[in-house]
Order: sequence, then structure tokens, then C-alpha cells
Amino acid sequence: MRVPFRQIAVCLTLAATVGRLDAQEQVLRPQPMPDAPASEYRPLPRQDTLLVGATILDGAGGRLIGDVLVRDGKIVSVGQFPEAQNVTRIDATGRWITPGLIDVHTHYGTFLLPQGGSREDFSDVTENSGPNAADSWVEYAVRSSDPAFAYALAGGVTTAQILPGSAVIISGRSVVVHTIPSPTLAQMRFPDAPQGLKMACGTNAVEQSSFPTSRQGQIAGLRRALREGQEYIQAQSGAVDGKGKGRRRGGDGGPGNPRAATIAGAIEGKLPVHLHCYRADDIANWIAVLQEYGIKRITVHHAAEAYKIAPLLAKKGICAAVWPDWWGFKRDAEDGIPENAAFLDAAGACTMMHSDIPVLGSLLNIEAAKAAAAGRRAGLDVPPEKAIRWITSNPARSLGLEDRLGTIAPGMNADLVLWSGDPFSVLSKPDLVFIDGAIAYDRANKSRQPTSDFEVGRPQRERVE
Repeated sequence: MRVPFRQIAVCLTLAATVGRLDAQEQVLRPQPMPDAPASEYRPLPRQDTLLVGATILDGAGGRLIGDVLVRDGKIVSVGQFPEAQNVTRIDATGRWITPGLIDVHTHYGTFLLPQGGSREDFSDVTENSGPNAADSWVEYAVRSSDPAFAYALAGGVTTAQILPGSAVIISGRSVVVHTIPSPTLAQMRFPDAPQGLKMACGTNAVEQSSFPTSRQGQIAGLRRALREGQEYIQAQSGAVDGKGKGRRRGGDGGPGNPRAATIAGAIEGKLPVHLHCYRADDIANWIAVLQEYGIKRITVHHAAEAYKIAPLLAKKGICAAVWPDWWGFKRDAEDGIPENAAFLDAAGACTMMHSDIPVLGSLLNIEAAKAAAAGRRAGLDVPPEKAIRWITSNPARSLGLEDRLGTIAPGMNADLVLWSGDPFSVLSKPDLVFIDGAIAYDRANKSRQPTSDFEVGRPQRERVE
């Protein structure tokens, strides 16, 4: 039987249309939150090492005099090992050992120093084209040759989180790196470290000419973004169980919105939230809204008035990264006090120091020393074994890396600093800095002192008359 040509053409057209709709349907279905690119970091050449006779601050509240044995980039034992075989022995008598320092708040590679020209010439720190930049990843702006990395390493910092800025309420994803200067960021990326999601409250995010222009507007914008994240999760769940059909136009929380995918990741606990916030009332408001939508992994940064709500932060298990000073440098910091960190710690809250600006990145231990001294003047007991947690184990917890970093214990990564003396003295300096058991910095050996391309001198040409 012959089929009319017109009928064949109609069938072919319908088949093609259905195929296009199926393909479009597949595209519109929610995709999982994209993973961070794979790390290309490789440890430096290393040898098994025995550090002998040092005063050890283990980052977990302990202090002892003894040895640290490192094999294959891991801490094997802490104690006394006079007979350890096949290791490089380093006499650490009279010196101190701490875990590698961790800086949870930097803008390395995106806000370069020295500065020159207009702000746009040297800053990629924030994407401020709108109030919600959750789909932006700061790692794509990082210039890995920033001299700040090498200076932080020389100051004992082995791990740093690079955050986007605070000019918008949701400013995108962070990246965690080792402070070993490399040609690309991928070669610095801490393997399998979670990304974070940066948010900001207060005056920084209302100084722009566009929405939001007030604190209530910020909360409204935050709720809108969180609802989009919830819608995304619901749409993704429907796609998985076969009930969801996607959204033809990719609505706010639909499959075509990568911002919603990132917010969904925070709601699901995959991305810890790092919140720039100073005032106690702002901090409490944002925590309440975030937790209303199921977000529990929260760190508050700057937190100048955190001492006013220390019991709240302790109860909810929220870490606070603070400074020992910086009072009054902006309106939100008018009620900051130097005892902030000590009062937080005394209340049982997870307390940390952070740098924010490169000039403090190599002085994290001195920032902690100032904060501890303020606490002691206020009558609190803040010995070195407690203060060291503010720049080691507590930041590791904030970043979700406490199973690998922040304490000197068997099985932990051998990120260590051998100090010339008490690390909380302005007279002490890092003599050796180890990352994964390899010497990344040696104060006595210039060949093991990384230098940025920006600081490589050029030979002066002979002047020809």
C-alpha cells in the first residue's frame, strides 16, 4: 500500500518536533550543583623527618615538650622517639612547633598589592553587577603570582581561603588553597576542600546605587535567593523521581538558574556559608533567616559585636572570625572591643582570627597574641595552648577540614611550623614551614623562600653615552 507523501512528511515533522522537545526537556531538567575543578596540587619533594625536643602546641589544647615524627607527608607520632630510623633529624630544642596556620578570610590574588591606577585596575574581588552573584566563582579571578601568598607562607600560614568581596549580599563561591606560589591556581588548590559561599550584610552591601538600599531590603533579597534554592531542590527531586518536567523558561528557582544551584548547595550543607557581618543585631537576624531555610554551616566574619551574642553563637555551633582591634574604622565597627575573641572563647564559641588584608596575612600569630593579651587584661586565662586554636584547629573546623588539618596528631597532614621561639612573641619567626611533610619555607635557605614574579628584579642595563 502506498502512503501519500503528505502523510509521510507530517509524520517526519512530528517525530523531529518530539525529538527537539525531548532534548529541550533534558536540558531544562535541573542539573546537580557543579563540583569544583580537580586540584592539580602536588606536594613538594619531601623526606621523612623527626623534629626533636621542641615545645609543642598541638592545636587541640595540649602543650608538651617532645618530638614529632613525620612519614609520607603525615604525622605518625608525637612524643619521644630517640631511636627513629631512616629519617632526617632536626634539632628543635628551645624552639616551638605548631600546626600550620590557617587563614579563613583573604582576598589574595584578587585585590593585589602594591596598588596602582584606578580601583578597577587591580581589583577583581567582587562581581557587583547585581545583588546576587551566587553563580560567580572567585577562583577565576585569582592571580596566583600575587606576592601575598609568599609572605603569608613566610609567616607560617599553610592554608588560606580566598573569598569574594562584600559589596553585594551574595557574592559567590570561595576557594581554599595552599600558600605555595604556583603558575596556576589549580596547582595551589587544596585537594577535595569544600568551596564556601560568601554573603554580606550591613553597610558594605547597601552602599551600591542599586537594590538593596537598606537592611530590610537585604533580608528581602536573601529570602528571595533562599526560596529560589528551595525551588531548585524541589525541581531536582522531581527530575530524579521522574515526576518533574523542568521549566520551559527556567524560572527563578528552575533548572536554568545557576545561582539557585549554588544556594541549593548551601541549603543541603555542601557549601558552608561565610557571612561578612559586624553588628550583633545583623548577625542574629541573618542567622535566624539562614537557619529558617535549613542552613547550619555558618561562619561569621569580622563580627565586631560578636561578644554581645556569644552564648547564641556557642549554642548554635557557629564560628566567628574576628580581629583584635580595628575599632571604629567604619560605622559597623563602632562598638568593637579588643576582648572580643577572648569573650567568645570564654563563652564556648568557636573563635578564630583572620587577616582580610594582605598586610596582616603574615602576622596572624601576632593578631592572636594581641587578642589573647586583651583577654588576660580582662581577667581571663588565655594561655598559648588555647590561643593557638584560634589560628589552627578552629579555622580547620570552619572550612570542613578538621579531619586533615589544624592539630598535631597521628594521621593528620604534616602541615607544621617550627618557630624560633614562642609563636606569640613579636621576636619569634618561622624557621621552617612544612606542607604535607615537605619544607615549603626555610628562613635560613633563600632557595626555599618562594618569590613572586612581581618581585623578580631585572638587571639594570649599562648606560650608553
